[in-house]
Amino acid sequence: MEPLYSVILLTLGAGLAMPLGALIGNFERIKPEWLEKELMHAVTAFGGGALLSAIALVLVPEGVLHFSPVFAALLFLSGGAAFMLLDIWLSRSQTSISQLVAMLADFIPESLALGAAFALGNVNGGLLAALIAMQNLPEGFNAFRELKSTSHYRSITIIFWFALLALCGPISGVIALFWLAEWPAVVSGIMLFASGGILYAVFQDIAPQAVLEKHWAPPMGAVMGFALGLVGYMLVH
Repeated sequence: MEPLYSVILLTLGAGLAMPLGALIGNFERIKPEWLEKELMHAVTAFGGGALLSAIALVLVPEGVLHFSPVFAALLFLSGGAAFMLLDIWLSRSQTSISQLVAMLADFIPESLALGAAFALGNVNGGLLAALIAMQNLPEGFNAFRELKSTSHYRSITIIFWFALLALCGPISGVIALFWLAEWPAVVSGIMLFASGGILYAVFQDIAPQAVLEKHWAPPMGAVMGFALGLVGYMLVH
């Protein structure tokens, strides 16, 4: 398959995991209530594990290829700082679209990295797409639940917006495929920057939400998410 079609299909598929997660969140109801609560925390932790596997197995290893240790660390830290400032702004603005903005902050850099991976002939493109989808599914699930409980939007409206967000993936991927392929150092920089930001998001938003006192399934969800990413990485290599 031509790289262009591969990038479009993979980024779109990864992005559509967001409205799919929202759709599951809309219809999923489990009784008793304690089991539903534990499942939600486990799903959140699973997404965090998938994100960590993307950072550890794909983004950072590819990102450090063109930089010295000091410059790589600075790019990584700048990504974390940028996501922190975005988090502060969203917290102060108290807008109902903050969850959408937060998902885009993850999804766009990852889609850029995916498109660039295909442009550079990197076989990790398919693995990265799978990891993005694994992250987006629980993220869409939890973001839908939060938006539904804190805003007046109807379920179909929220799912529609999540579906529109999915289109940002192909757009970002195609931009990277055609315009960033000639600058592999820029691509590596984007990967490191995104890694720092995603790691900040994991420990600021995902890990605290996954904690549930006197329950042990949520932490195992994180382990399972990372393990799934590890299996995909080893199959690719």
